[in-house]
Amino acid sequence: MPGLTENIARFIFQTTYENIPATAIAQSKKSITDTFAVILAGANSEVTPHLTSYVQISSGMGSIPILGTRLTASPEVAAMVNGTFGHALDYDDVLAIMPGHPSAIIVAAILSHMDKRKISGRQLLEAYIVGIELAGKIGPAITIGHYNRGFHGTGTLGIFAAVGALAKLRNLDIPTTRMALGIACSMASGVRRNFGTMTKPLHTGWAARSALTAVDLATCGFTAAQDALEARSGFFDAYGVEASDPEAACDVLGKPWTVLDPGIALKLFPCYAGSHRAMDGVLQLANTLKFTADKLAHLECRMPPGGMRVLIYPAPTTGLEGKFSLQYSLAAGILDQKYALWTFTDEAVRRPEIQDVMRKVTVVEDARCGGNDPLMETKVGGSRGFVEVEVSLKDGRRETLRVDTAPGHGSRQLSWDDLNRKFTDCANYAEVDQERAQRAWKMLMVLEQCTDISAITGLLVKS
Repeated sequence: MPGLTENIARFIFQTTYENIPATAIAQSKKSITDTFAVILAGANSEVTPHLTSYVQISSGMGSIPILGTRLTASPEVAAMVNGTFGHALDYDDVLAIMPGHPSAIIVAAILSHMDKRKISGRQLLEAYIVGIELAGKIGPAITIGHYNRGFHGTGTLGIFAAVGALAKLRNLDIPTTRMALGIACSMASGVRRNFGTMTKPLHTGWAARSALTAVDLATCGFTAAQDALEARSGFFDAYGVEASDPEAACDVLGKPWTVLDPGIALKLFPCYAGSHRAMDGVLQLANTLKFTADKLAHLECRMPPGGMRVLIYPAPTTGLEGKFSLQYSLAAGILDQKYALWTFTDEAVRRPEIQDVMRKVTVVEDARCGGNDPLMETKVGGSRGFVEVEVSLKDGRRETLRVDTAPGHGSRQLSWDDLNRKFTDCANYAEVDQERAQRAWKMLMVLEQCTDISAITGLLVKS
């Protein structure tokens, strides 16, 4: 029987735009639009000066645009930089069953191919959906045990999503795609210890770059094991756990389409997704009870078991650490009554007044918040159980709110209006001309009609 590597290669080769459901196309346009927005915003993040220096010292001169900048680079370097920008602010979408952030990897890899051919909106959508499908099926098959071992699925699994997207875009045959997947098995990388540092978003850029390298090598005749995903000493064997099963991903590709079920969560807040339910709860309570920081006596947030695993900075000192601090995120929501890109800057985190609010915040894991879910250990923090936020005010009022799903979840999808506000904020943050940004926005809304995506990317760079 064909193994996983063969099954994936066949699926990529046989999938066409015409056999993808219209609903999947519609949902993917939102995710791609969101990804362009977060790449833009990432161009004004703390990684930017360092990556700019890297571009200048690398031998990577070329014509591929790096969004939000005046820079161009070689395909490999542009894939790395655009991909890193996409995850630099932790504002990109989440595929919980992966678990990880595949869209920035896929889009950055596709953009890196612009020097070789004209790419239409339909081709972008087709390749993107194929890539997401691989991420959505490989993730559950290798299981959450892969993540729990310390791997960051964004880098280690996202590379296969990007290889799939590029293989579809280039119309690779099945044997060449198998070789590209085999090469990628030896390039997959990313460990969770680097969360809260610049290397976390680099996982995204490195996966995009490595995927491009794997596909280029395969098309040049470079060889790899044709069963590298599933074989003994292959990817699943080396990176997985006892429960990992490559056969579990073989017969489910496109059944259902991942972009529809369970879908991709778009972020309303620019930080780690596992914080979003609690943050949403704070904003809801602040709106209902009309309280501000000076009226708060105490706030307690109760998280499900494992919900604090990635939230490793109880007293952050930088904006990047703040993205992985639930204590800070909740205090910022109380103090500012909103969240924006500025919330997670060094300046915001180091405000003296935020420390006073943080002293009133308690965060605990509570077994009761697991909801007696028998599949608890198979899920990541942002999808486990539920979250409770309890506020006690100085005037004696007390109220508790339970939050089951975060805004942007499949059951609480962001609207095009929500996305337009996010897109506008990201373009402003990157100091990209708003008139040009809105023209690009309108083209992304009808992406399937675009004959050449360079018309979009050309609007999203600095003149």
